[in-house]
Amino acid sequence: MGYLSRFKYVIVIIGGIVVVTVVGENSMLQRYRYSREIAALEDEIEEQETEFTQDSLRLVELERDPNAIRKIARERYFMKANDEDIFVLSDEIAQEEQDEAAK
Repeated sequence: MGYLSRFKYVIVIIGGIVVVTVVGENSMLQRYRYSREIAALEDEIEEQETEFTQDSLRLVELERDPNAIRKIARERYFMKANDEDIFVLSDEIAQEEQDEAAK
């Protein structure tokens, strides 16, 4: 009993440090996890804001320029006018040929 009473302050301080760093919702480990989650969410917010800005610009372009709808239809949906020909270039065929040559 004399041994514990001699180091009671040291034991309490070490116990307190362990509780603060490891245990509980406000522990240092939990704060680190929260800071990583906040950083990931901030990155996601930045990506969403960039996408929103691009979509807003595209919407303004669609409202102002009647040829923009034609451009989007041609690029995304491979639509064409009656007097046009469409050539679809794909990297997949070249990649398949390289894979076969490597075998």
